[in-house]
Amino acid sequence: MQRIGVFVCWCGSNIAATVDVEKVSEEIKNMPGVVYSSNYQYMCSEIGQNMLKDAVKEHNLDRLVISSCSPRMHEVTFRKAAKAAGINPYLIEVANIREQCSWVHKDKAAGTEKAIALTRAAVAKVALNQELVPGEIGVTKKALVIGGGIAGIQTALDIAEAGYKVDILEQSPSIGGKMAQIDKTFPTLDCSACILTPKMVDAAQHPNITLHTYSEVKNVEGYVGNFQVDIRKKARYVDMDKCTGCGVCTEKCPSKKAKNEFEEGLSKRGAIYTPFAQAVPNVPVIDEKECIKLKTGKCGLCEKLCSAGAIKFDDKEEVITENYGAIVVATGYDLINLDKFGEYQYSDHPDVVTSLEFERITNAAGPTSGKFVRPSDGNRPKKMVFVQCVGSRDKTERGKSYCSKICCMYTAKHAMLIKEKYPDIEAYVFYIDVRTPGKNFDEFYRRAVEDYGVNYIKGMVGKVFPEGDKLMVHGVDTMSGETLVIDADMVVLAAATKAKDDAVDLKRKLNISTDSDNFFTEAHAKLKPVETASAGIYLAGACQGPKDIPETVAQASAAAAKAIGLLNKAKLVNNPCVSKVDKDLCSGCLACTKMCPYDAISSEEIEINDHGKITKKVVAKVNEALCQGCGGCTVTCRPGAIDLKGFTNKQILAEVDAICQ
Repeated sequence: MQRIGVFVCWCGSNIAATVDVEKVSEEIKNMPGVVYSSNYQYMCSEIGQNMLKDAVKEHNLDRLVISSCSPRMHEVTFRKAAKAAGINPYLIEVANIREQCSWVHKDKAAGTEKAIALTRAAVAKVALNQELVPGEIGVTKKALVIGGGIAGIQTALDIAEAGYKVDILEQSPSIGGKMAQIDKTFPTLDCSACILTPKMVDAAQHPNITLHTYSEVKNVEGYVGNFQVDIRKKARYVDMDKCTGCGVCTEKCPSKKAKNEFEEGLSKRGAIYTPFAQAVPNVPVIDEKECIKLKTGKCGLCEKLCSAGAIKFDDKEEVITENYGAIVVATGYDLINLDKFGEYQYSDHPDVVTSLEFERITNAAGPTSGKFVRPSDGNRPKKMVFVQCVGSRDKTERGKSYCSKICCMYTAKHAMLIKEKYPDIEAYVFYIDVRTPGKNFDEFYRRAVEDYGVNYIKGMVGKVFPEGDKLMVHGVDTMSGETLVIDADMVVLAAATKAKDDAVDLKRKLNISTDSDNFFTEAHAKLKPVETASAGIYLAGACQGPKDIPETVAQASAAAAKAIGLLNKAKLVNNPCVSKVDKDLCSGCLACTKMCPYDAISSEEIEINDHGKITKKVVAKVNEALCQGCGGCTVTCRPGAIDLKGFTNKQILAEVDAICQ
């Protein structure tokens, strides 16, 4: 007969306010197998855990039930306490009487009755629990960072500095990301390139870091500590080992009709190009869609001029396979397409630009070499209007319902930089709210208003009308109720940020999740902000949601710390609550293999001795290292051959029976 101990937590007033914990504790004493029942204000505290350990010794308990908050919060805590008391960690149950009970009941009598039922169910289940022992798996001492922006670079450098090998995988020909396109950074207004470029070089030169640029993830298999990743390396048509970066090929290329992606389409580039001057690696790539030689077989001028013999028109895409112990996703963000925002004339007028295009126009290395002029006529504007929240906080289908977080600050930065360089320019900012949550951010915004004289107007722009060489901006000042018309020379739109277009495809390859806006989802917003639901895969930067550079770098180092902690382990302990196949019952239909989201179930052929006659049979086989214990296969299995350790059908039915008493 089991000797079960029950411990009911008050959780301060979280539970005790709507549940009579004393009554719960007394009622449970009458259940079969329960030999001890008590309650305490904070069972998760050191005092509470010591009470649990002392009760185990004093009453010779062999199973425990803790009625408290969600097992997601403190199941690990109580398992450790049970282990310290000499009980197998899987012979405990946590009854969630906070989130599932006290938080949803205002009537104390109803809350108490439900808490008793939930605790009774946990007691019924724990009586059937079996001792489980986690298995051990090895760890590949190498990490993969997907994305080569500032988040990916910082993550890789931190992991590499800890002594582990790390690969950076970047889709574009160079690392650097969005930060490479920016001129100055808030709130210090220091040069973005001056901060970023040394880190890019450090990443390229670090002995523990390998760059895979112009590459993407093709397939991911495996599990925490042992991921197998197929990397598709696109044909670059330039031998990276031979190229000296002299730039002759890019200068002499006769095909210069392609939009320059780095310059946001504000200038043209050649068919062979280097994304930007400080690109790492500083090796050009040939755009096969624009190259005359690759399209027609003619030209080949770059090959003739290359003294190093680095041009490879016969280059082919290749797929390489690498093994990793941990993966960090740092794929960054994009801006939404503003074609649907016709009221701003973005698609129809060259002097209406996005904030990122404005960054390139004002950048010394940009298409105008830092000369601030209007794209339409090359003249310096005298009056500018900045429009905030274009597509942000927009509940219509064309926009995003969330705040893009960085727009208020970079708009203040843009206005300040323009006023500092050209004090005679009039700058107007239309805004809904000014949000400045970071360190010294509010002071930065106030400098724009008080020191630089930027005109902030609380209100939205309704329409922009071209009139001659002017842009007539129609808006409303909601503070005064006045309708405004400003004859601007340029309009800058703070476009909403969004998740990368390929985020959904990548989440499927990695078996992680995204939210309704396709940003990658963390395992727990407070307790596991850089971890995903798939063990061994972490998040860094704006791929998780809108972030500024300081926050991105901080999260990158946090993700690196988690990855280092994983790689530092000699062995990993896996979850023993995994699926188990009864081979005698298995019919070999393998429906479970099709539904398993973790690819943890395969097939195997076994021999059956039927009264001396040996026959062969195909049955399902569970890889316990891959299985996450979701239980989906148990309900898919028609003959009922699959059960989940720790959550068997018998245990679940026992809980149901206990609740229905």
